Amino acid sequence: MKNILFVTSEAIPFIKTGGLADVTGSLPKYINKQEYDVRVILPKYACMDDIYKNRLKFVTHFYVSLGWRNQYVGILETVEAGIHYYFIDNEYYFAGPQPYNHLHEDVEKFAYFSKAALAAADAINFIPDIIHCHDWQTGLVPVFLKAYAGDYPKLAKAKTIFTIHNLRYQGRWVMDAIKNLTGLADSYFTPDKLESYGEANLLKGGIAFADAVTTVSPTYAKEITTPEGGEGLDGLLRKRSSDLYGILNGLDNEEYDPVIDPYIYENFGRRNFLTGKAKNKQKLQHDLALAEDPDTILVSMITRLTDQKGLDLVAYIMDELLGNGRIQIAVLGTGEDRYVNMLKYFANKYHDKLSANIYYSEQMAHRIYASSDAFLMPSQFEPCGLSQLMSYRYGTIPIVRETGGLMDTVQPYNEYDHSGTGFSFTNFNAHEMLHTLYYAMHIYYDDREEWNAMAMRGMQLDYSWKTSACAYEELYRKLLG
Repeated sequence: MKNILFVTSEAIPFIKTGGLADVTGSLPKYINKQEYDVRVILPKYACMDDIYKNRLKFVTHFYVSLGWRNQYVGILETVEAGIHYYFIDNEYYFAGPQPYNHLHEDVEKFAYFSKAALAAADAINFIPDIIHCHDWQTGLVPVFLKAYAGDYPKLAKAKTIFTIHNLRYQGRWVMDAIKNLTGLADSYFTPDKLESYGEANLLKGGIAFADAVTTVSPTYAKEITTPEGGEGLDGLLRKRSSDLYGILNGLDNEEYDPVIDPYIYENFGRRNFLTGKAKNKQKLQHDLALAEDPDTILVSMITRLTDQKGLDLVAYIMDELLGNGRIQIAVLGTGEDRYVNMLKYFANKYHDKLSANIYYSEQMAHRIYASSDAFLMPSQFEPCGLSQLMSYRYGTIPIVRETGGLMDTVQPYNEYDHSGTGFSFTNFNAHEMLHTLYYAMHIYYDDREEWNAMAMRGMQLDYSWKTSACAYEELYRKLLG
């Protein structure tokens, strides 16, 4: 049996700010347990729910050097769904009301975490054959493993995989500060390694030094090797193209199952999804103070309120859409003030057509998926996207821009051969999105039989982690020879 150690800054159910946590918390459960022993290591944040903190058992402690200081490393452990989770405990770095703070603090925090995670392998007597790192917060793990090989003799044969969940977030900071913090030699801060436009770039370090690089969909793997999608790192990614793999994220089908979902108003399955969705829709309209009209199309967005998610397009067409269209929109999420204020303005102006819920609730998210007719994702770029996959599970039809994982998972509707699982548009253009929305509304209002057939096709799709886990297992075998 081979040992795989996931190193990550977050994982469900312990701590989550985005899709990274869904992947690192779900994928290990689906890896073949007869062939691989997969374990996960992450920080013990003070902001974790006490329910999970109280389950942790102390294992050991030691110290690691960072810059001119020796820092305490406590190791705690718990087992969830048969997977061992280890937590790095250091209140200096992991206190505070949220896992991420100012970038200069986070860069030091995760440099410490990367060193501690490597040292922990020996301390917990779990020597990995593969160390699977996730996003810029763990980008220094492959670098440290190379630069300080003498400090980790038991890891001499370990291979590293670095997974990019979102290339835009890179952990860039002042080069001299990173040099002093890590103790790395000047030779590591060159354009083919950690240096990036005059700064040190932790994500770039992971890409440059890992044995293999993956990202979360086949299309995104191609997009990031282009100047348009490479976020300044396309040259290095083209150089590593023979070691770059696009593996589509999966979904935990048990967590998103309308038959047993404890969060939604009324459970339903494929046989009764029309009546089930109607009951959920009526109750959601009531709870969100929308006009209680079962025949009006309800379009939803559950999203971070950032420019990546296409909120600028939404803002541009909101008056035209809500002023003239027979439509309701439900939004759930938090983010930048400019988009929060935009949504609040339109929710006040069209109070019975738009519900702006500026918070995040897992229960409300599930209720919106189950109650909506369509789900809008007009992303500027989307490495994979999970919301469109969640929508499918509840018979909710995605309306997306053709980019990244959205392009890989949403087959555009074709009215002539009656195929497709959603609606899509090509260019990042507000009126192209509006035209697609109007076309979807036309099918909804004028050909409900086609609409319902499309929803059923989506419910029958299988984007579970089983397929993705097989792809990762194949990569593990390839690295291990």
